[in-house]
Amino acid sequence: MTQHQTADLTQAVLDRIDPNADPRFTQILTAVVQHAHALIREVDLKPDEWMSAIQFLTRVGQTCDDKRQEFILLSDTLGISMLVVALEQARRSAAALADATATQKPTEATVQGPFYWEGSPVLPLGSDIGEGMPGEPAYYSGRVTDTHGRALANCCVDVWSGDGEGVYDMQLGDEAGMRLRARFYTDEQGGYRFWSIKPTYYPVPADGPVGDMLRAMGRHPNRPGHVHMMVYAKGHVPLTTHLFAADSPYLDSDAVFGVRDSLIVPYDKHAPGTAPDGRVMKQAYHTAHYDFALAPAAA
Repeated sequence: MTQHQTADLTQAVLDRIDPNADPRFTQILTAVVQHAHALIREVDLKPDEWMSAIQFLTRVGQTCDDKRQEFILLSDTLGISMLVVALEQARRSAAALADATATQKPTEATVQGPFYWEGSPVLPLGSDIGEGMPGEPAYYSGRVTDTHGRALANCCVDVWSGDGEGVYDMQLGDEAGMRLRARFYTDEQGGYRFWSIKPTYYPVPADGPVGDMLRAMGRHPNRPGHVHMMVYAKGHVPLTTHLFAADSPYLDSDAVFGVRDSLIVPYDKHAPGTAPDGRVMKQAYHTAHYDFALAPAAA
């Protein structure tokens, strides 16, 4: 086929879309067809190469189950998830970013990841969700405000992380149940506080087709140590983000491109003694402080 003929083929596919189809569907599918056809022409894709791509995507689908989403992992490791997150936050926080009277920018969002589990227990502020778990104890505290610094009381702070060995409860089988995850609600001053563990770096699952892709790219599968936070309050844009340990390796090469400088947090280490909440610690522990700012939701 000549270049003219391949362009005719692209247009022929686009002409098959029903003019009465959903406009947004038409917009997205048109772009997908145009860009996919252009890519094939650009690299002069061979039939065996396209079959390899089909087989790869088939394996990605076959690797998915109710606990593992290989397609999300593929999206994450190609930077697609983070790009979608960044565009969505910019879109939903546009008014706050343009507000000259705001005292702070909305906290940056990052990828949700594959290990979120709905329905974690609601616990009182100050509870310890890391007791008995592998890892060094850490006390987390801070405030949630709007972009004008006003406290957001009764705001949900939904927390989850892997343990001190980088393992999530969902990777341990059904018998493990929920570990290192809970929901807390801020006090009248917008404050939150809880105990957990200091997170460590860990590899994303690399025993499937995405792992094969990373090795072919010459990339490592590691994520720096982080705690997941989902923060939401009525009338404000919900936030899904991480707190990254400042001394963790792989901050400059996160396998899913989720690190933002504003989300890197120092974990101060303390000798045994009285913690900030009055708890007497018989072992060394860490403290991490972070304040969140939520953008107002669009009217």
